[in-house]
Amino acid sequence: MFESIGMGHGTTKTDGTGTVVATRYGRIRGRVTAGIHAYLGVPYAAPPFGARRFQPPQPVEPWSGVREALALGATPPQSATPPPHDVFFPLVPGEGCLNLNVWSPDLGRARQPVMVWIPGGGFDGGASGLYDGSRFARDGVVCVTLNTRRGADGFLDLGDVATNMGLLDPVAALVWVRDNIAAFGGDPDNVTVFGESAGAMLVGTLLAMPGARGLFRRAILQSGAGNMVFTPETAQEVSRRLAAVLGVAPERAAIADVPVDRLLDAQLQVAADLRAHPDPVRWGGEPGSRVNLWQPVVDGEVLPARPIEAIEAGASADIDVLMGQNAEEGRLSLVPFGLLDEVTDEQLAAAMTAYGLPVEQARAGYRRAYPGAGPGDLLGILQGDYYYRIPAIRLAEARVAAAPTYMYEFAWRSPQFNGLLGAC
Repeated sequence: MFESIGMGHGTTKTDGTGTVVATRYGRIRGRVTAGIHAYLGVPYAAPPFGARRFQPPQPVEPWSGVREALALGATPPQSATPPPHDVFFPLVPGEGCLNLNVWSPDLGRARQPVMVWIPGGGFDGGASGLYDGSRFARDGVVCVTLNTRRGADGFLDLGDVATNMGLLDPVAALVWVRDNIAAFGGDPDNVTVFGESAGAMLVGTLLAMPGARGLFRRAILQSGAGNMVFTPETAQEVSRRLAAVLGVAPERAAIADVPVDRLLDAQLQVAADLRAHPDPVRWGGEPGSRVNLWQPVVDGEVLPARPIEAIEAGASADIDVLMGQNAEEGRLSLVPFGLLDEVTDEQLAAAMTAYGLPVEQARAGYRRAYPGAGPGDLLGILQGDYYYRIPAIRLAEARVAAAPTYMYEFAWRSPQFNGLLGAC
């Protein structure tokens, strides 16, 4: 039981329906289950629609009374994911998509460690609703999961005043954590930010961003190393193609007037068009590889340089980092879709060429390392090396002399798809 002492910022009380916490913007009521306090769908920035669409995150408007935080908030705009991956992306409609969830075992001044989770989803999807932080809280950690804008809403770049909204969103969420997490029993000076896949890529960019400096002490990158970023030229080409499909001027206001569903359909059309012109270095495209049309942009301001270059220059030298990957990452893109046995030697060679490898030497080396592997198996290994394993090693090498850096590999093989899925 927490005693109310005027309900100023950071004080709590328990009433008949749940525990009320006072944030800087207003009071919220969560629920308690098995001793764990949960607050769901808490806004950390204003809804990014209307005049705020395609703009940096804006502060939450304070509210009076007590706001219920009992259900997941809206998910960022994204197309529905087809099976079998749809289970990873549960969608909730609504405009208030810049929200987060908090789980804590002990409110008030407990100063427990905090972990902030950024979901994956390939930069065009993903949401926090899949993840339950109660087990972290059970073990004494305040767990926060958050939603950030993806796709064009996150990374539209028209060469004007604003881009990288999908990077500014997690920074806004971390500012919210810094300013509010003590009321949930968390220590704002002991924050670890972690994520997987595109979430790990976002963590990698946070390591290089001046605007994120001082907001976290540690970082964990799971299957991603901040290596997927666009130059302004590539980002603006993709954005111009989007405007052309929409039939509007390549201007922020014109695209902001487009209804969400129509914009999402246009993004799928651009992806389909570019999939016919594969370029793994720029946006993917070889068999079983996603076309990654929306990525963080090295704009010289929000993200001043490629993350590995910024880290080589000393960015994040005060941050402890753990990073790694699964042993067979690439199989997730092939096995569930029946593509493993469809890959030909010619397609494998084309992927090696696209990655800048000498084909005969690379093919011989991979076959020596993985005897008996077919072209599909080798393509899966190649994709895992290109997108995950080697970038993680390079990032670790770039910072190991300056800061504590740890690496892992997850090698447990799943029994799914008769064991073909592997450790992906």
